[in-house]
Amino acid sequence: MSRYFLSQVNIAKCLAPLSDPVMQGFLDNVDKMNAIADVSDGFIWRLKDEDKDAAVLVFKDDTLIINISVWESREALFNYTYSSGHIEVFKRKKEWFSKMKMLHMAFWYIPEGYIPTFQDAKDRLDYLNIHGETPYAFTFKSKFSVEEALHYKLIK
Repeated sequence: MSRYFLSQVNIAKCLAPLSDPVMQGFLDNVDKMNAIADVSDGFIWRLKDEDKDAAVLVFKDDTLIINISVWESREALFNYTYSSGHIEVFKRKKEWFSKMKMLHMAFWYIPEGYIPTFQDAKDRLDYLNIHGETPYAFTFKSKFSVEEALHYKLIK
């Protein structure tokens, strides 16, 4: 069987344009959060800032910050999110982002070597918001296996 990794997307709706002083605290911490991810156990890949312009074409909202990354496991992502220096910035999210009515984070499995796209990310978020947690799209609340994901039949 091929190796599979956990892909994740999370989106956040900015309170103001990135050029606004309100967003400066977030911008001041982006490099720090990325550097922590880059050296975290289980980290494989992340979307680079220079690749994010295409997100507006898919998500059709230029007020969103979109992050996509790939991890060896759910546990590796969990440790980065809640047990690293990332948590300090994460706790301040209300300073820069509005509360979203929809689920704003989704996980799914990808085969080794595959790079997730913005369309992949949008599809998983949309599916999660319509159907709830399934092996196709889930959050930290669920512990679906690769095997379950591979055999899951999409709800039409």
